[in-house]
Amino acid sequence: MNDQTKAFNFVLPSTIQYGKGRIKELDQILSGMGAQKVMLICDSGIVKAGILEKVSALIGADKTVVVFDEIEANPKDYNVMHGAALAASEKVDALIALGGGSPIDAAKGIAAVALQGGAVRDYAKKPIGSNCLPIIAIPTTAGTGSEVTFSSVITDTTEQFKFTIKSPHIAAKVALVDPEMTYSLPPAITASTGIDALTHAIEGYTATCTEPIAEALGLYAAEYIGKYIVRAVKDGSDEEARDGMMLGSLIAGLSFSHADVASVHCMAEALGSLYDKPHGLCNSIILPHIMRENLPYVEYKYARIARALGVSETDDRKAALMGIERIEAISAEIGLPNFKSLKIDPKDFRKLAEMSEKNGSNPSNPKPMTADDYEALFYKIHEA
Repeated sequence: MNDQTKAFNFVLPSTIQYGKGRIKELDQILSGMGAQKVMLICDSGIVKAGILEKVSALIGADKTVVVFDEIEANPKDYNVMHGAALAASEKVDALIALGGGSPIDAAKGIAAVALQGGAVRDYAKKPIGSNCLPIIAIPTTAGTGSEVTFSSVITDTTEQFKFTIKSPHIAAKVALVDPEMTYSLPPAITASTGIDALTHAIEGYTATCTEPIAEALGLYAAEYIGKYIVRAVKDGSDEEARDGMMLGSLIAGLSFSHADVASVHCMAEALGSLYDKPHGLCNSIILPHIMRENLPYVEYKYARIARALGVSETDDRKAALMGIERIEAISAEIGLPNFKSLKIDPKDFRKLAEMSEKNGSNPSNPKPMTADDYEALFYKIHEA
């Protein structure tokens, strides 16, 4: 451990309103913002599940609601551009992002482009001004933590590559986090998004650019997720487990947002870019493999993660290994598939490896990773 802490900033631009039943406060929040015409951003799954209808009914009759339900998994640049054009033409004064990470990330891009113009891809390289539409983020999964991050990951459909835009100006003004919104989440999605949240906690804690508050949040999030994930998957009506997972996901989001993610995300985002595979599922499959690669570089931290997950071993190396095995056991118990289930053609491993190396979060991984390292790991995971 370092004797001196490096200087750091910790910015939390979002107000978090957490608790069971707090979704009922939505109209009050909108009124407090002075919002009269709002755009509700979601995906088709939210519509089919009846969640859009439920949330829309909570908005007062004095307000106009415009619905944009075209968001795809791994949100695309054209999703953002279409949404921004609609928001601009309808002259909405606030956005409600309803769903998992895809609608919330898309909303962040829409918030900027609707008022500042240009292409969303531009904002990966230029600053985002303060003139953004305010967002109320309502997560329906306990996984992404996107409701409290100030970054957004979008797929460039021309280059087949994910890029990130980042600024406190696109963070949600209010994160309205109600665990009741996850009660109907199917077991498979509960499982993959849950390990996605654990990935955020672990990478936020161990990223090379992390700082003490992010570290503390990452450890605490891992403890929550380790305690409740199996219960939440096995019994979706377990309210205590749903609450624990939602809180774990939220805290993990705060952790990585103030540090970074790392190689798990580099590989998962490459798979999402090229194959459009679900982000949380890719993270959950890759996590233990990257942890084994990183182990010599962050043995002490992995030992602390292991103990947060319930491992009692005092020897750090043994504890760290047991922690990785614990994550693999949890993943098996909650029914997560293996890498081969993704049906990735090995001929693409080199391209995926090069995309992983190019990812902006690659330098944040504890072990320096090259394209050759990633390619070897893709083959190793494929054969596991």
